[in-house]
Amino acid sequence: MGERKRIGILTSGGDCAGLNAAIRAVVHHAVGTYGWEVLGIRQATQGLIERPPKAINLEINQVDSWLAIGGTLLGTTNQGNPFAFPMPDGTIRDRTEDIIAGYRMLGLDALIGIGGDGSLAILRKIAQQGGINLVGIPKTIDNDIGITERAIGFDTAVNIATEALDRLHFTAASHSRVMIVEVMGRDAGHIALCAGIAGGADVILIPEIPYTIANVCNRLAERNQQGKSYSLIVVAEAVRKDTGEPAMTTNRLGQSRLGGIGQYLSDSICACSGAETRVTVLGHVQRGGTPSPLDRLIATAFGVAAVDLIAEGKYDQMVTWQRRQVFSVPIAEAIANYAAVDPNGTLVKTARGMGISLGD
Repeated sequence: MGERKRIGILTSGGDCAGLNAAIRAVVHHAVGTYGWEVLGIRQATQGLIERPPKAINLEINQVDSWLAIGGTLLGTTNQGNPFAFPMPDGTIRDRTEDIIAGYRMLGLDALIGIGGDGSLAILRKIAQQGGINLVGIPKTIDNDIGITERAIGFDTAVNIATEALDRLHFTAASHSRVMIVEVMGRDAGHIALCAGIAGGADVILIPEIPYTIANVCNRLAERNQQGKSYSLIVVAEAVRKDTGEPAMTTNRLGQSRLGGIGQYLSDSICACSGAETRVTVLGHVQRGGTPSPLDRLIATAFGVAAVDLIAEGKYDQMVTWQRRQVFSVPIAEAIANYAAVDPNGTLVKTARGMGISLGD
C-alpha cells in the first residue's frame, strides 16, 4: 500500500453540478484503496488563509451520500485573487505565503484542486512558489478548458438549458411568440450550441460566430412564410450586440458583469420584425441541481485518476477526458489551450445541416 499520505482537496471558482461526486471519488479511492487521510479544505484557498486553516477530515461513510448532491459541500469562492487580496482596511496584500503556510500547517503531502482555467492557473502559481504537490481536476460549465473533451458541470448545464427549451416550445407555440433563452458562456458558446441543437432551437447565437439582427429577423420571416408562427432563439451571455459592444449589467456597487444580451435581442427583433418576444435568462439555474449521470461518471473517473497520480508521484498534472479514457497532461499545457467553439466543427455543421440559423 506504500507510505501513508495526507492529502487535501478543495473546490475553487464558480460552483457546478458534479463537484461533490469528484470529492466522493477521491475519498473512496484514497482512503479505501491506499489507506490515506483526506482533508477537505473549506472555501477554496480562503480556508488555507484562515488560522487555524479551515479543513475537515473526510471519511468514506461521510461522503457516500454526496454523489447526487449539487454544488460543493466544501464551499468555494471566485473572488479575492490571493496575489492581490483585498483586506478589510481597504489595502491589497499578497496572501500566497499565508496559503502555503496553511498547507504546511495541515501537514499535507499533496493537494487536489478542482477548478476552471483561472483557478488552476492561480493554484499552479501558488504550488510552484511553495513547492506544493498539486494535481488538477477540470470543472467548468463552459467546457472551454483545452485538452479535455469534458469538464465537470458541462453536461448538467446543457441538460438544464435543453429542458428549458423543451418547456418553452409549448408556450411559444400557444402564443405565437419568439422565445429568447439566454444561457451562460463567459467566453465560449458550447452550452448554447449543444442545448440549441438538442432542444430544437431555430436560431443559435454564440460569440465565436458574428451575427446581424437582420439575418436573425430574416430567419424568423422565413419561418412565418412556412406557416410557423413561433421561434426559439438561444444566445450565449458573451455574445455582443451587433454594434460590437458587450452586453453588461451593473449592480448597485458599480460592479459590471456579462448580462442583458437576451433583452437587447428582444428589443431589436421586435423593432425589425414586429414579433412578440419574451426573454428567459437561466443564469445560475444552470449551475445548480442534481448532477447528470454523465457528470457523475466523469467526476468519479477524474477523482480516482487524480488519486492515482499522487500515488505515482506525478504532480503539476491535470486529469483529462479524451477518447473515452482519462489521461493526464501538464496543468500549464491544459490551461494554455483554450477550447472555444470551432466555427467549422462538427456541431456547427450539424446545426447548419438542421436549418438552424447562426445569425451569419
